[in-house]
Amino acid sequence: MPLEIAAHAGFCMGVKRAVEAASAAAAKGENACTLGELIHNPLVVDRLSRQGIPPIHSPKEANGRKVLIRSHGVAPDVLKELADLGCEVQDLTCPFVDRLHKIVEKGSEDGTTVILVGERAHPEVIGTAGWAHGDVLVVATPEEAQQLPEMDKALAAAQTTFPPQRWDAIVSVLKQKVAHLDAHNTICSATEIRQREAGELAERADAMIVVGGKNSANTQKLYSVCKSRCERTILVERATDIPSAFANTGSELIGITAGASTPADSLEEVKTSMNDIEKQVPVQDDAANTDFMAEVEASMVRIKPGQTVTGTVVQMKDDEIFVNIGYKADGVIKRSDLTQTDVQLGDEIEVEVVKLNDGEGNVVLSQRNIVNRKAWDALMAKYEANEYVEAVGKEAVKGGLIADVDGVRAFVPASQLDSRYVENIKKFVGQDMKLKIIEVDKQKKRVVASRKAVVKEEAESKKKAAWENLEEGIVIHGIVRRLTDFGAFVDVGGVDGLIHITDLSWGRVKHPSEVVAPGQEVDVKVLSLDRDRDRIQLGYKQLMPRPWDNAQDKYPEGSIVEGKVARITDFGAFVELEPGMDGLVHISQCALTRINKVADAVKEGDVVRVKVLSVDSEKKRISLSIRQALEEEAFDADEGVALDIDEVPAVDVEPEA
Repeated sequence: MPLEIAAHAGFCMGVKRAVEAASAAAAKGENACTLGELIHNPLVVDRLSRQGIPPIHSPKEANGRKVLIRSHGVAPDVLKELADLGCEVQDLTCPFVDRLHKIVEKGSEDGTTVILVGERAHPEVIGTAGWAHGDVLVVATPEEAQQLPEMDKALAAAQTTFPPQRWDAIVSVLKQKVAHLDAHNTICSATEIRQREAGELAERADAMIVVGGKNSANTQKLYSVCKSRCERTILVERATDIPSAFANTGSELIGITAGASTPADSLEEVKTSMNDIEKQVPVQDDAANTDFMAEVEASMVRIKPGQTVTGTVVQMKDDEIFVNIGYKADGVIKRSDLTQTDVQLGDEIEVEVVKLNDGEGNVVLSQRNIVNRKAWDALMAKYEANEYVEAVGKEAVKGGLIADVDGVRAFVPASQLDSRYVENIKKFVGQDMKLKIIEVDKQKKRVVASRKAVVKEEAESKKKAAWENLEEGIVIHGIVRRLTDFGAFVDVGGVDGLIHITDLSWGRVKHPSEVVAPGQEVDVKVLSLDRDRDRIQLGYKQLMPRPWDNAQDKYPEGSIVEGKVARITDFGAFVELEPGMDGLVHISQCALTRINKVADAVKEGDVVRVKVLSVDSEKKRISLSIRQALEEEAFDADEGVALDIDEVPAVDVEPEA
């Protein structure tokens, strides 16, 4: 009578944390109590009561004691009442339940109706309802969901121990009832794994024992799952509840699992008891013993489709391999269903039973089914852990892309391929990519995934890291991404900052393209940060010398230099000597003879030679003269004979800003 205990049997993380905290309080001799039964297991509750940590049923019963909040959690008004009573509170709410509370609280801030999918009288559901800001409806079956009125908007969330299949069925109904449904699958991943694992064990076993409190919803659901797969399933709270004849039926395999509120010692007690029962089976006469051995022998060779067995390779053909699996007939496996390419005679291999009889008395086996199942299980584990998966684009189809994820086909809708519209889906064929699973049909083994979600989350992560490295005043390297009329946007490590057009150059700039180009790498200075609005102001000209700082050295009085007429006014022409530095040629200094209008002498864009008359770096003024430059050139040309021109007094005019 082999026994197999489910890997995820017994205390879940949240319950274990609560029990350990309560036990620690008892060991310290603290004057404490639990608000309600800490967990749904009478053995644990009785044990804690004997250790001085009894349950109470309302805050008023605390009487100054420290109050432990159980893993099911409570409504915020209960916490407030305890605080008003002056009670010290240790909140042992399960992290999964706490997450459920936050989803309900945030999602109903605007008064949105909350639909809780769970058992109406369960303490977790009662506590969660208290976190909602608006109306709360509770449904436990698709039929109850069907009775709800039609709504424009609602938020749906699940009791953390609710059966996943029933959640899916109820959500399907809610989608027909609510125009805009915000559904959150808040079922604890450990609960789903526990129920799936128990179901798989029940399918292989001849009998199942579910250990746990009979008032525990989690345990009752576990019992229902096992009972639907294995008729000989019993629910016990302790080893003494097991019928004495339960093990004496020639069972090939007895499976044992336990609810999330079942302590390890209760589980171990059941296991020990079953082993003791097996050893105490009475042996009667030889005939009876022979019959018993015959029954055992018959049970040892029982197999069924879907069962995984280990066998020995006994014969090899070109396209088939025969395996001895201890059954009355050998198993046959096609080479196309082998995943091991180096199989030899005598090797032990793991195979799955596909069919008990192929028509010729052989058992049909497969290795690929095992690999596919393991790949699916591994994929589901990553899905439940909200992890990314590695994939390869395989085929562009109508509406999206088929990708391969470790042998599992996943569909990526066109809208989920990138953060921007994708016109050519075929470019993703053959491309390695990371995906996030967003939808799963476990019955049909269909997966819908998103590359867009990965791109978005990685961009957010990169953006967060970039912000952490930014400070006002630092110089950082970046790449110009795009230009607008008012400036240039620069990627500074995952986040864009703006160089305003006025911060591109010390001189006048009509368009950013005059200074930088998309794709250009630049060093910029962080001028200001607005974290609330995600805005970064950058400076480019701030890393360049200010033109006026050394103007007197570059343009000494009396020197003749060349510049371009930048603009014309009634009183003179401004000549750009270099970007950011203009000098004024007064109308009286624009020509050798008197003129009425500046435009009679020069035009915008003309390149002219001017003489520097004076430089005031502090006031950012340079006085220039075209006339005196011409006079000197004429004097040099005529070997010192000066031209006779009208003397016009210079006028000190401040240049335009």
